[in-house]
Amino acid sequence: MGHVLGIPVYANASMLLLAALVTVVYGNYARNGLGLPSPWAYVVGVGFVVCLLGSVLLHELGHALTARRYGIGVRRITLELLSGWTEMDRDAPTPRIDALVSLAGPIVSLVLGGIATGAALLLPERTVPGQIAFQLAVSNVLVAVFNVLPGLPLDGGRALRAAVWAILKDRNRATVVAGWAGRVLAVLTAATVFLFYQIGWLTVFGLVFVLLVVLTLWQGAGQSIRLGRMTRRFPLIDLGRLARPLLAVPAGTPLGEAQRRRAEDPRPDVVLAVTDSAGSLTALVDPVAAERVPVDRRPWVSVESVARSRDALTSLPLGLTGEQVVRALQAHPGAHYLVTAGEDVVGVLRVADVAAVLEPRRATPSPRKGTESA
Repeated sequence: MGHVLGIPVYANASMLLLAALVTVVYGNYARNGLGLPSPWAYVVGVGFVVCLLGSVLLHELGHALTARRYGIGVRRITLELLSGWTEMDRDAPTPRIDALVSLAGPIVSLVLGGIATGAALLLPERTVPGQIAFQLAVSNVLVAVFNVLPGLPLDGGRALRAAVWAILKDRNRATVVAGWAGRVLAVLTAATVFLFYQIGWLTVFGLVFVLLVVLTLWQGAGQSIRLGRMTRRFPLIDLGRLARPLLAVPAGTPLGEAQRRRAEDPRPDVVLAVTDSAGSLTALVDPVAAERVPVDRRPWVSVESVARSRDALTSLPLGLTGEQVVRALQAHPGAHYLVTAGEDVVGVLRVADVAAVLEPRRATPSPRKGTESA
């Protein structure tokens, strides 16, 4: 959408559907409740959507500018109609800074709610400005109050994580605790919503809308728990141990012959590589592409025809920490990475092997020698 104070601002595509729905609902209200003719009523609906987006943007800028204040870079802000998120280039270094960054957004929303409340009290009730001010006051106060509830992925959950972090001296365990608090919060919110619906305080539309919010909260809490468990295992990522050994064959070698050599190699999980006439590694054989070659054609197909160029692969130097490896994989998504020591390629890292370390309960048995064609 553009930049605000040097920060790229994006909009989630799903926001368009919700924006259209809010425009129609508020436009109908402006037509029936305020007596506006149809075209102008829906223009007012669009204006209300723009005001909501502005409120969400200011909320996220509260997070972003506070993070900048403490030396944390901000990559982007992504907006939805009733929510958004700020992506930072690293975690807060201390619990105190984590709490301050977390609570900055709700504080901005509370201030906006207070300003809108004052405007609503000053403006006539049955006018467009007065009604928009009233709706903005309600929405911003609700956003502020809901966001400070103590459970991830809400801002209050991040503040809870900061408090637990300060007590336990372990950010990852604190993330898991705050994630479970988010799940408890989702269950309590769902139960409360059903109660309000049973006693007639909530319509079917309101029930469905809030349950969608609860579902989002439950999923976000689950992702937080998963993240906390994974980050605790970062120190287990050792490139030297995870790198699979290479079996180099010269360019021009038939695929069938290369696979025969691989099958005879005593080392487990060997990866076929291609070298030039000088013995320098130039490519890695793609197992999927190799498997697609019919068996009777493999003696006549050169190994480099089913290989990926070295230049197309990301290199990871030995000595990176587990967290640095994960950050590199996030920045350069792929299936295979070259592990290097200086100018030499010493092995190949498969992203599936890293995933198996981070989430052993989800990992499937890794293919061993004889189960992969290349």
